[in-house]
Amino acid sequence: MKVLVIGGGAREHALCRSLSLDPDVTALHCAPGNAGIADVAELHPVDALDGAAVARLAAELEAGLVIVGPEAPLVAGVADAVRDAGIPCFGPSREAAELEGSKAFAKDVMAGANVPTARSYVCTTPEQIDDALDAFGAPYVVKDDGLAAGKGVVVTDDIAAAREHALACGRVVIEEFLDGPEVSLFAITDGVTVLPLQPAQDFKRALDNDEGPNTGGMGAYSPLPWADPKLVDEVMETVLQPTVDELRRRGTPFSGLLYAGLAITSRGVRVIEFNARFGDPETQVVLARLKTPLAGVLLGAAEGTLADLPPLTWRDDAAVTVVVASHNYPDTPRTGDPIEGLDEIAAQDAPDAYVLHAGTRLDGGTVVSAGGRVLSVTATGKNLTQARERAYTALGRISLSGSQHRTDIAREAAEA
Repeated sequence: MKVLVIGGGAREHALCRSLSLDPDVTALHCAPGNAGIADVAELHPVDALDGAAVARLAAELEAGLVIVGPEAPLVAGVADAVRDAGIPCFGPSREAAELEGSKAFAKDVMAGANVPTARSYVCTTPEQIDDALDAFGAPYVVKDDGLAAGKGVVVTDDIAAAREHALACGRVVIEEFLDGPEVSLFAITDGVTVLPLQPAQDFKRALDNDEGPNTGGMGAYSPLPWADPKLVDEVMETVLQPTVDELRRRGTPFSGLLYAGLAITSRGVRVIEFNARFGDPETQVVLARLKTPLAGVLLGAAEGTLADLPPLTWRDDAAVTVVVASHNYPDTPRTGDPIEGLDEIAAQDAPDAYVLHAGTRLDGGTVVSAGGRVLSVTATGKNLTQARERAYTALGRISLSGSQHRTDIAREAAEA
């Protein structure tokens, strides 16, 4: 099978790495990719938001499967264009991707499917915003209704800051605060059958001890030793399957990756949000633990044959990933700084630890930073303690001027 992956972040590098290890994949392409993905896939320039251009490229490459990684192309309908060209595609339609593209749409679907979630108001005027903030009180949870690259949510005790963010969004969802730890659970679905993956936890705040602004994610780990062993079964029954069934009932079947962001509250599991694609950085640790070859599973979702596949198999290993971010991330990150130490990690730490590129590019043969989140240093081990030791040892070899990273990824879970 020839496979084309659309995107250029660490999520796509994780996908490409897993696909490159799959014996059924005879040729691997990525568009546009990044400096790290170039080591495992052939790169092609393409506008990832241009469905016609992506479909043309897939046809030229004679791809047997296209995987659309990021949310923006999905919401733009790129998967529809590829399918219209007769090529199997992993990723939901434009209509189904509104589950991530609009928080208000997601709330409506959850109401129809009786999925447990936070009480909320959709607001479009200053008066509605003030009423909603008063109704819920602090801490205030304010979400931009549209796509915001992981940075559209503000959780604050400061009503002025909450109101400022709400007014800047235009259409906004204001909801009750959900207490308790957060869990990310991915499920692969063909619109009927739902195949849950292993849960992970990510770290959204920029600084240690969950301080600082929200980011796209600064690290993740899996498995979750503190979670109820029945958690996946419960979420399948109350969240994932009902959501897929509801979307199919509405005539907008969801085929691809359904990502449930969950809060384990004192009143039970609640959905914080849905995403319509693999999450970053959780993908890095979930795929590190997946033993089943990836391509056949994603093709099964694209072709509607998931029910025919054997159960997924998993490694017993734990996995930890730590994000290395640019100077001044998440505000206005600095780019163009050379990255050193990657060869040392490949020579001294592989295969237990490796680097997945996010915002990188080649500049005259030198790998330089090209985004806010630059690298995901990922490691596996017999338990979380060993995995995080390996990740931080490898990270210590990296030199990137002004870079930042959290030092506490998976620490509490490893010590528990």
